[in-house]
Amino acid sequence: MTFDDNSSATATTSAPALPLAVGDWTLDPLHSAVNFAIRHLGISKVRGRFAQVEASLRVGERVDDIGVSATIALASIDTGNADRDAHVRAADLLDVERRPTMTYVSHRVSGKDDDWSLEGELTIGDVTRPVSLAVEFGGVVDVAVDGSRHAGFEATGEIRRSDFGLDFGAGFLGDVVKIQLDMQFVEPQGQGG
Repeated sequence: MTFDDNSSATATTSAPALPLAVGDWTLDPLHSAVNFAIRHLGISKVRGRFAQVEASLRVGERVDDIGVSATIALASIDTGNADRDAHVRAADLLDVERRPTMTYVSHRVSGKDDDWSLEGELTIGDVTRPVSLAVEFGGVVDVAVDGSRHAGFEATGEIRRSDFGLDFGAGFLGDVVKIQLDMQFVEPQGQGG
């Protein structure tokens, strides 16, 4: 997460200035994506996405005051194959009847220069584990069509299925799931710069 925008915010000695307006930023779902990749048979990757995500970004006066939360509907999985998706939703894999969502709640942002991370907890069903995401800040832009202001972020990380009790298919499916998030958030109304 690199904050190098030409912002009028003033830097402090403890953390860089934020080029983001203070307040609750809302997700732009049309320009955001939750993608993943997992090894199949150890020789190739199956890639997919979750189509239904709700997320919020709370910005305070300092980097220490940033908070991110997200809820993803597990039944919205899309790997490009309807039969495979139906199997993944079933009781022996995600079991979306018992585990309809996964949630992520951040606890802190840390780092400097170009090396930033978002620390938080991911909950799938009744299991919660710490998950760290590497974050790249894409910048802030004014959208001429409607006058809104958008901020973009890319976050990457990985989880182990076995940490969440999702270990069906060992030998067929890898344990490590790579995560890539592309997220756009819209500035709180009336906060434009």
